[in-house]
Amino acid sequence: MPRDADRPWLDMTKSIPELRTERLILRAPRQDDFPAWAEHMADPDVMRYLGGTNPPLSAWRNMTSVVGAWAIVGFSMFSVIEAASGRWIGRTGPWRPEGWPGNEIGWSFSKAVWGKGYATEAAQAAMAFAFETLKWKDCVHSIDPQNVASIAVAARLGSDFMAVVSLPAPNDKDVNLYGQTVEQWRARR
Repeated sequence: MPRDADRPWLDMTKSIPELRTERLILRAPRQDDFPAWAEHMADPDVMRYLGGTNPPLSAWRNMTSVVGAWAIVGFSMFSVIEAASGRWIGRTGPWRPEGWPGNEIGWSFSKAVWGKGYATEAAQAAMAFAFETLKWKDCVHSIDPQNVASIAVAARLGSDFMAVVSLPAPNDKDVNLYGQTVEQWRARR
């Protein structure tokens, strides 16, 4: 496949902001991200609480739906790049599919970087973007009740347990909803 740089007419993603933290770059997903994205979605440990593994075609549909959401609603997940290495390590950002239980800030990271604090660091940047740029009044995180690591990330972000909710089809599962208001977020900054 041609690289994005070889196709200058593909400039829609150039309007997606790039966020930087001490160790990470949050930017628009690119076609070059797909091999790592597909590997991520095929990993049973990574996808354990996210509906199970996906073959390459489903991973492609997932990635293109993330990019498409930027065009349709003006926000979506970012690809997360480890600044020191330049490698794709996960995704995070604002997410609100039709029927979703709220304005979500979600995250998913490759197993190779678990335990480094990247999820918290990236989600904090995504929350700042959602509250400051998108002017969200609140945000939620829908987390499988057995996903102890993501529950800990939500706590480090300052989010509290709110309720058990059912995700819409095809997810069709109950999750714990954690969240906070923009006022709570500002009080902690």
